[in-house]
Amino acid sequence: MMGGRVGENIGVGEEIIEKACKLSMKAHSKPNYYIQDKNRVTFFAFPGSWSVNDWCSRKPFGEIKVDVSMFPSIKSIGNEEIGLVNQAFFSRFQHLLTRSSLVNEVEKAISDRKQIVFTGHSSGGPTAILATIWFFEKYARHNYYNTPPFCLTFGSPLIGNHIFSHALRRENWARYFIHFVTKHDIVPRITLTPFTQIEQELQIVLEFLDPKSTHNLHGSSSILSSFLFSVMRNALSVSSYAASYLKGNTNLLLETVASIVELSPYRPFGIFAFCTGKGKIVVLDNPDAVLQLMFFCLQLSPEEENSEFVHGMFKEHLSYESELHESLNYMQDVTYLVNLVDVPLSAHSTSTYAAALNDLGLSTTARLCLRAAGELEKQKLENQKRIDSNKETIKEAITKIQEYKTSCEIRRIGYYDTFKIQKDQSDFNANIKRLELAGIWDEIVEMIKRYELPDGFEGRKEWIELGTLFRRLLEPLDIANYYRHLKNEDTGPYMVKARPKRYKFTQKWREHAEKMVVGFSSETTFWAEVEELRLKPYAQVKDKVSKLEERALTWINEGWLGKDVFLGESTFSKWWKTLPFEHRLGSCVAGFIST
Repeated sequence: MMGGRVGENIGVGEEIIEKACKLSMKAHSKPNYYIQDKNRVTFFAFPGSWSVNDWCSRKPFGEIKVDVSMFPSIKSIGNEEIGLVNQAFFSRFQHLLTRSSLVNEVEKAISDRKQIVFTGHSSGGPTAILATIWFFEKYARHNYYNTPPFCLTFGSPLIGNHIFSHALRRENWARYFIHFVTKHDIVPRITLTPFTQIEQELQIVLEFLDPKSTHNLHGSSSILSSFLFSVMRNALSVSSYAASYLKGNTNLLLETVASIVELSPYRPFGIFAFCTGKGKIVVLDNPDAVLQLMFFCLQLSPEEENSEFVHGMFKEHLSYESELHESLNYMQDVTYLVNLVDVPLSAHSTSTYAAALNDLGLSTTARLCLRAAGELEKQKLENQKRIDSNKETIKEAITKIQEYKTSCEIRRIGYYDTFKIQKDQSDFNANIKRLELAGIWDEIVEMIKRYELPDGFEGRKEWIELGTLFRRLLEPLDIANYYRHLKNEDTGPYMVKARPKRYKFTQKWREHAEKMVVGFSSETTFWAEVEELRLKPYAQVKDKVSKLEERALTWINEGWLGKDVFLGESTFSKWWKTLPFEHRLGSCVAGFIST
């Protein structure tokens, strides 16, 4: 844990934070967004909506899969798990993007070389979040603009599932999303509750929360209490379920409970700054820990369980300007939770930061949950360290396969066909290395499938490059082994039934990192396609043959596929020479093959 000024820890100054908060409140009076330039910064502030239909468009939680054509990064790359987003919030953003001048204004700010800040209060927060992701996808990821935007939200509801946090961390974007939440603000927790349980009260609550409203709820204490405790009950269910996994409890009872109880898919992502209400701010970026705080901070003591206090909790949603002004200008008492495993368990701890944790009202149970989140993060880092220790072993084995490939080419027989024949000791040795590497990479893939490695692992350049080299050298040998044993006759085509995930994952890593069309880097499956095509009459597959030749030429020219595939004794060359003369005459690879 460490202290200091907020700006020193999160990368954006106090003046910008206060300005963003002020503008996000001012934006509520605007139909689309409010824009303001200040020095070298352009602020885009988005208004909230106080209509239930703009919060949930389908029950129970209103989530849909992200539009990957707009947000291609919001997914787990290897697992192909696409992020879930609140449909109502996403629809509002899409409407704004297509029916306002937002795109033109953003591009003007880019041309003026401005620092861009997207901001929003309440349900204006989701629009700011989606606008920021859109900016990263459209401009930053393609290197059109190298100054990352900031997203500052105040009392924003949660809008996406765990894949949002996973993807934003992998892309190294999560640190630009900064969410301010006051201790008792109910709004950031609303989407943890099925809308079927709160739809009757929600419209009344939203009317009260509208800064322009004169609606008064003093005579509606029962509505407020019912709404609050519905949210608290569901926040408890979600946080308890998550805490069980943090603590390593994976028994079947949990799965049974999850299948019976409706659990919200929404989860935190980015940096969260919790305002204690006493001038202190607690900052953390561990999404599992943030979820626990969102529940435990909302718990009431016996003396707080009265209508006046509950009414004040709802008013807290409109107090961000005054709360931050005090915290940022006068107190500057900031606790940044970095080493969660060291969170003090006792409220009587003499730790420098104990006061801030006490002001959040954290029980021992809450602190244990924070520690569990820290332990899980620590375990992921240890897993990564262990995987990293295998890099030299992988490189040494790959070097042996490269030497094997070279020796085969010297004998004028490609290593695919040499390995398929399995005649010499060198073929046997290559097979040993193939199996050794398969074991290492399968372990990596299994860890990724279970999210047991840090979120950034699939985006690490050294592993993407190593995975690509591994795939190019080893997958042809797997294919050769498959067809040598005629497994296709029992199991089916390699590409349909047998391709290992170690090759699927590493191919997806490269395609995502280099912004390729899905399947563009499938050069390592060349031999599998050849083996299947040569089993069929030419008339049935002539179009596929031509397409394979065109792709092979591209891969050869890019250096992704070796010219050894055209050696006279290769499976490909022998089959190609049996194709009709007219086809061979017009083939784009004819010049590579000796006839």
